[in-house]
Amino acid sequence: MHIVSPLPSKSRPDRMAPLAVLPVFFSLEGKRVIAIGGSEPTTWKVELLAAAGAHVQVLAPIDEWCDELIALAETGASAGTISLVDCHWAPSDLSGAALAVADIEDDAEALAFTEAARDASVPYNVIDRPEYCQFQFGAIVNRSPVVVSISTAGAAPILGQAVRRRIETLLPQTLSAWAQLAQDIRGKVMAALEPGPQRRAFWERLADRAFGDAAPTPMDSDIVAISAAPAAGRVTLVGAGPGDADLLTIKAIRALQSADVILFDDLVSAEVLELARREAKRMLVGKRAARESCRQEDINAMMLSLARQGKHVVRLKSGDPMIFGRAGEEIEMLERHGIAVSVVPGITAALALASRLGVSLTHRDHAQSVRFVTGHSRQGVLPDTLNWQALSDPATTSVYYMSRRTLPAIVAQLQGQGMSMATPAIIAGNVGRADEQIWRGTIGQAVAAVTDFPLSAPTIFAVGDALHRAALGTAAGDDPRGDDEMLGFRPSANALDYQAG
Repeated sequence: MHIVSPLPSKSRPDRMAPLAVLPVFFSLEGKRVIAIGGSEPTTWKVELLAAAGAHVQVLAPIDEWCDELIALAETGASAGTISLVDCHWAPSDLSGAALAVADIEDDAEALAFTEAARDASVPYNVIDRPEYCQFQFGAIVNRSPVVVSISTAGAAPILGQAVRRRIETLLPQTLSAWAQLAQDIRGKVMAALEPGPQRRAFWERLADRAFGDAAPTPMDSDIVAISAAPAAGRVTLVGAGPGDADLLTIKAIRALQSADVILFDDLVSAEVLELARREAKRMLVGKRAARESCRQEDINAMMLSLARQGKHVVRLKSGDPMIFGRAGEEIEMLERHGIAVSVVPGITAALALASRLGVSLTHRDHAQSVRFVTGHSRQGVLPDTLNWQALSDPATTSVYYMSRRTLPAIVAQLQGQGMSMATPAIIAGNVGRADEQIWRGTIGQAVAAVTDFPLSAPTIFAVGDALHRAALGTAAGDDPRGDDEMLGFRPSANALDYQAG
């Protein structure tokens, strides 16, 4: 006999971190399962067990059967069978069962149940009582035959549910149909394709399509055609929002999870990139004020080249791709070369700022419209086509993007059109990020205030009567006081964030 002694802990490689529980997927098709109790918690477990194909016998006195349990037994489960038995349970009931589940509050009865289950060699679970459980039910994401289960070893079920909700957002409902297709054609694939690269390439292509928006079609069963066809490249323009990863759409996360290459802007946060597929190649192609920029022509050439290689290219832009993001130029170029392109919207900076401050940009009492205005042209100055007479209307909330350098010129134009220098204004840089800066006041004070914002910071300038409460701490219609002392401006913990007193 040869005995292998473990290496000392310091020299042993870490192949697997300790597991609180062992995740195991248990087949219950056609097996008998015992459920004790007629409560709502029991009903949920009964439905779950029957959905896995079990023949579930529920043992409980009839006066303990809840309405939900009776309704479930009358309508039947999606799979398996459910039978209600009017009786108290006995140890002999557990003999030959695959699993046993019970809703028991009394400690002595719970202990008797676990001892009977052990004597019968039946895995057991007392609902919501981990100390009487040999196994636990996890939170489930059901895309059967793809099934994802999350366990916290009974320590934090609510946390497990929160994790489940996150995973639900990543897995499209059509994944179930794709998994069923994979199951149906598996034998044909094994027979038609050689093991190794050829077979692996086929399954990888099928997996990529499974994370799209469409269900499989009969064409997706053509193994020979799919394995012979070159991979079709495509580009997805994705809005990364202002920086907070929690503000991404579900569709944006799915795009990041299916990308082969991600071309991302300088303003995209690390938190957003963290949600991308680990294997995806990430390439910074940012354009930012006061820094060396990647030319738009080079970005276009990169997208085209990568898509022609069969890659799924995600062009990840801060904010919304269709708001001052040059998306129109990119879409036109890709379509001209026959590359499939789609757009996933994101939250643009103006809307993020409005949410951050709790202000309605179109408050019906004070603003009848809102405008998103570019703060500079291709030459880096104000465009000469802006209608300053219209923009000087205080009943229109105007938000000037990319306005760090041009803000003094904006104010001069508005003043020239007769706009009051007491009109509320907000300057915001790096909205939604850890280094966010917000200044609040009037347009008359904005020229001096903007000098405290770095030239490289993405800066927006909002103007209009609807901003009175957010900018001045007063209701619209009140007479704004014109100097800092009367307004009560004071530096906050961030010296660049001024609050109205």
